[in-house]
Amino acid sequence: MAKSSIKIRAKLKGGVTTVKCLMNHPMETGLRKDKKTGNPIPAHFIQDVVAKHNDAEVMNAQWSGSVSKNPYLAFKFNGGASGDSVSISWTDNKGASESATAKIK
Repeated sequence: MAKSSIKIRAKLKGGVTTVKCLMNHPMETGLRKDKKTGNPIPAHFIQDVVAKHNDAEVMNAQWSGSVSKNPYLAFKFNGGASGDSVSISWTDNKGASESATAKIK
């Protein structure tokens, strides 16, 4: 199995779960040009990000090319318990997707 390009940490404190994740992705806007050829670099960015807690959706985001390379995402949600699973998945504008799961600590 290939190593996931998403790193996740989830921590419970006072009934609120804080999730932090780093996603490895080039996030090209389509507006830059190749320095050697002068040709435009095609757009390649994450469009949809979905977070689930025990298979129930807790966060959904639609992104565009304005998000930086290797985006960092942090959010909080109520509930969760130590040992529950949190998963993050994304799909980009070229149809590629990635997902990863972590346990709440």
